[in-house]
Amino acid sequence: MLRLAAQTLRHRTGGFLATFVALAAGVAVLMTCALLVESGWRHQGDPHRYGAAFAVVADRDLTVDGPTVLGETERTTVLLPERGSVPGNVAGDLADVPGVDRAVGDRRLVVTTTAAPGLPTTGHGWSSTALAPYRLVSGRPPRSDGEIAVDARLAGPTRLGPGATTEVVTGGVSRTYEVSGVVGTGGTASGRAALFFTDAHAAALDPHPGRYDAVGVLTAPDADRDALLAEVRRIADAAGATAYTGDDRGIAAEPESAAARSLALGAGSAFAGYAAAIVGFVVAGTVGLSVRHRRRDLALLRAVAATPGQVRSMLLAEVGLLGLLAGAVGVPAGLLATRQVRDALVSRGFLPDDFTVQGGVLSAAAVVVTVAVVALLSAWIAALRVTRIRPTEALGEAAVEPATGGRARLVCGLACVAGAFSLTVLTGATDGQTALGAAMGMLYLFVLGVALLAPWINQGAARLLGPVLRTVWGDSGYLAAANLRANARGAVAVLTALVLSVGLGGTVWFLQDNLERQTVAQSREGVLAQYALTSGTGLPASAAAEARRVPGVAAATGVRRTSVVVPDRLEPQTVPAQGIDPLGADRTLDLRVRSGSLDALREGTVAVSTARADAAGWRLGDKARLWLGDGTPVTLRVVALYERGWGFGDVTLHRRTLDGHTVTGLDDRVLVRTAPDFGAEGALAELARRYPGGQVTDTARLTGELAEDVAVSGWLNKMLVTVLVGYAVLAAANTLVMAALARTRELSLLRLVGVTRGQAKRMVHAEQAGLLGVALLIGAAIAAVTLTTIVRAVTGATVPHVPATGWTALLVGTTALALLATVVPVTHILRTAPVEGMGVRE
Repeated sequence: MLRLAAQTLRHRTGGFLATFVALAAGVAVLMTCALLVESGWRHQGDPHRYGAAFAVVADRDLTVDGPTVLGETERTTVLLPERGSVPGNVAGDLADVPGVDRAVGDRRLVVTTTAAPGLPTTGHGWSSTALAPYRLVSGRPPRSDGEIAVDARLAGPTRLGPGATTEVVTGGVSRTYEVSGVVGTGGTASGRAALFFTDAHAAALDPHPGRYDAVGVLTAPDADRDALLAEVRRIADAAGATAYTGDDRGIAAEPESAAARSLALGAGSAFAGYAAAIVGFVVAGTVGLSVRHRRRDLALLRAVAATPGQVRSMLLAEVGLLGLLAGAVGVPAGLLATRQVRDALVSRGFLPDDFTVQGGVLSAAAVVVTVAVVALLSAWIAALRVTRIRPTEALGEAAVEPATGGRARLVCGLACVAGAFSLTVLTGATDGQTALGAAMGMLYLFVLGVALLAPWINQGAARLLGPVLRTVWGDSGYLAAANLRANARGAVAVLTALVLSVGLGGTVWFLQDNLERQTVAQSREGVLAQYALTSGTGLPASAAAEARRVPGVAAATGVRRTSVVVPDRLEPQTVPAQGIDPLGADRTLDLRVRSGSLDALREGTVAVSTARADAAGWRLGDKARLWLGDGTPVTLRVVALYERGWGFGDVTLHRRTLDGHTVTGLDDRVLVRTAPDFGAEGALAELARRYPGGQVTDTARLTGELAEDVAVSGWLNKMLVTVLVGYAVLAAANTLVMAALARTRELSLLRLVGVTRGQAKRMVHAEQAGLLGVALLIGAAIAAVTLTTIVRAVTGATVPHVPATGWTALLVGTTALALLATVVPVTHILRTAPVEGMGVRE
C-alpha cells in the first residue's frame, strides 16, 4: 500500500503539492510555538551569582488561594512585579541549622556608574562575594563608606582599577567612590555586572531596611544535605519565602529569568492554542478537499473490486507520507523562525540576552505527530463517504456530490453559533484577560460554526445572489449561480479559510489598536501639568517638595510607577499601579473620578479604576485586599473610583504606602503645573540639574513616549496575529488554487458545448465574486461582533476604533489575493484545448 501511495503522489504532483504546502506551513508555525514553550520550560537563568551556595532563600513569587471547586481550593502562583525580600533574622535562623557553615545575606541595590552608564550593574555588600564565589584579582576589599570593589565585567571596559575613582548613582544620589579592588570568578558569567560596598554602607543605601534580597546558605563539608535542605525549606516557608537549589538559583539571582520563562511559556502556549485551531481548520479543509477532488478515481478503484479498507489505507498512506515530508521541511523552518522570533523579542526587551533557544526534539516530535494525526483523521473522514457506498454506485456518486451535509453537521454548526453568542454575555460580564479569553473562544466558535454550516450558507447565498449574478454577468452569472448551488459543499474549505483570515485579523489586530488608542488618549487627556521632571535613575521623594518651592509652580506631584496583584473572579491579576503624593494632585492629574475624591488618599487607602473595581467587586468605602509589588499583603479602604485606568493604572496609592516595597524606592517623574503667564522653565531646569540625569520635558512628550511603549508592548500580539492571519491567507490562496485547478474537465466540457473562453472566465469571476462577498461579509460580521464586545468589556468604549486604512488593507488584500489565486490558474486552464482538457484526469 505504501508503494501504491508513493506512485500516486508522484503522478499527482499538483494536488498533493497544495496539501504539502498546508502541512509544511502548519508544522513550521506549530514548531515555532512549541519550541518557544520548550525553551521557556528549560530556561533557568544564570545561577552564577549564587554558584557557591547550596541553597538560596528568596521571595520571588506569590501564591494566592482562589475559589473552592468540589471541596478543593485552587491556588495560583504569580511572579512578583517587584523583587520580594526576606526578613533579616532569616540569616541568623539559617546560620543556626546544623551543617550550615555560613548564611550570607545579600542586598541588591540598583546602581549606575558614570564610567559605564549603559552597562547594567547591581550593588551588593562585600560579604556576598562568598556566594559566587568572587576572588580578588587585584587590590583589597572596601574598608570605608567611600570605597568600592568592582567585578571584571565592569573593570574591563572602563579600565577601573585600584586607586581609580568613579561616580555611582544609587537612590537618586550621585556619590564619588574610590576603587579598592577588582574581583572575578575565574570563569565567564552572564547577567549584570556587580560592584561591592562595605556591608554597613550597603545596608545604609538599601531602600528595604532590616531585610535582605536573598540569603545564601554555605554548607560544611560533612553536612547531611538532605536533612539540611529540609530544615532550610522549613525556615523559608515560615518566612513566606522559597528555598532555591540547583539551576533554580538562577531565578533567585535574576527574577527576570522567571519573568522571561513565564512570558515564553505563556505566549508560546497561547499562540500554540490559536495556531493549533487554525492549523486544524486549514489542514482538515485542504486534505478533505483534496480527497473530494479525487472522487472519480476512488470510485473507479471501488468499481474494480478495491475494498473500502484498501482505499482508506491508500489515502492514509498518502497523507502519512506527505506528513513525513512536511515534517522534514517544516521542522527546520520552525527552528529558523524561532531563532528570528527570539532575536526580535530580545531586541525589544521582552526577553533577556541570555535567553536561548533550547531543545527541539520533543517539540518536533509533538508537532509532527499532531499535524499528522489531524491530516490522517481528515483523510479518513473525507474517504468514508466514497468507501461506504456500493461499487456499482460509486461512479454515479462521484459525478454529483450532495449539496449539503447531514443532520449531525447541521446541529453541531447551530450549537457552535449558539455557543458563540452565549460567550458574548460572558465577555461583557468580565474584563481583562478573562474577557479576552472569552472573546477568542467566541471567535473560534463562530468560525467553527461557519465551517460546519458552510454548505447551507453557500447554497442559500447562491439562491440569493442568483438574480444579482445574472444581472451583472448575464448567462455567465446564471452558470455561476448554478455552480455555487451544486458545489456548495465543495466550497466549504474556501469559505472557512477566508472567513478565518478576515475574522481573526479584524478582531485581534484592531483590538490592539483600540488598546493603544485608549491608553494614549487617557494619558494625554488626564495630565493637566505642563512639565515633567524626570531622571533615568529615578528621583527621590524630596524632588516634588523641591519643585513646589520653585517660584511660579502652582502644583507638583511625584509619581511612582509599580504593579500590584489584585483578586479577580477566576484568578489573581497583576495590574499596573501608581503611587502619588496627593497634595495638589487635582491640578496636575485628572483621573476622571466618578465617586469619592483623591483628596482622601492617605496611607491605608486606595483609589481604583471603575473597571478593576467591578472585576474585584469593590465599592466606594469597601476594604480592598491586595498585594503590593513585593508580595506584601495590604487591606486598604477604597476612597475613590476613577475611569482612566488604561492611562494611569488600575490602582492609585499614596506614595508612602509604597515606601520600602519597590525595588528603587524612587519616583519615576514629578508632574509640574505652573501659574499662567509665569516663566518657570529656567528654575525647573536648574532644579533638574541637581539630580543625576535629571531633565525637564513637556508632558506632551511623555504622551509620545507612552505611545511608543504601548506600541512596543502591542508588537508581540501583532506579530503573533500576523503569523496566524498570514497562514490563514496562505491556506485560503492554496485552497483556491487547488479548487481552480480541479475544474479542468468541467471548464473543458463547457467549452465543448459552446461556451466561449470569455464566458467561462466571466462565470469564474462571478462565482468568485459571490463566494468572496459572502466570506467577507461573514468574516467582517464576526470581527465586528467580537471586537465590539471585547472593546466594550475591556475599555468601556461603545464603538471600537477601526482605522480606515486598516480595514481597507484587510479587505482589499484578501480580495486581491483571492482573485489572483483563482484568475491565474483558471487562465492557465483555459489555454488548454478543450479536447485535451477532457482527457486530463480529475
